[in-house]
Amino acid sequence: MKSQFEQMMDGLGEVEAFLSGERKGFKAHVPDEVDVKAIRNKLGMTQASFSHTFGFSLDAIKHWEGGRRTPEAPARTLLTVIERNPGAVLTALKPATYSARARSPKSSSVHLRKHSRVRRSRRKAK
Repeated sequence: MKSQFEQMMDGLGEVEAFLSGERKGFKAHVPDEVDVKAIRNKLGMTQASFSHTFGFSLDAIKHWEGGRRTPEAPARTLLTVIERNPGAVLTALKPATYSARARSPKSSSVHLRKHSRVRRSRRKAK
């Protein structure tokens, strides 16, 4: 396995080749592992709200966090973007809701809050 320095130098070589026109395009690095629970907790979301907000199935979230399954490469890519810039994903997925906030020069990120359940007392009908 290559060291981080060697990986960075390989990446710089690819950038130089691309910029000089020797190579077209680039290869994105998709992490081998992502910590779904840490990403979700960082955003302060429940499993249900995380799955609903970003389009994952609730079962997938539960299996990933429980270690029973590993996200496929496209899901790991999306999860990495969510971890680094959730506002960009939210703007792309729900533009009507978040586009105004994204254009605002005052806000550099989108803050998410936990959705708390409203508990209603049950009253007996008389």
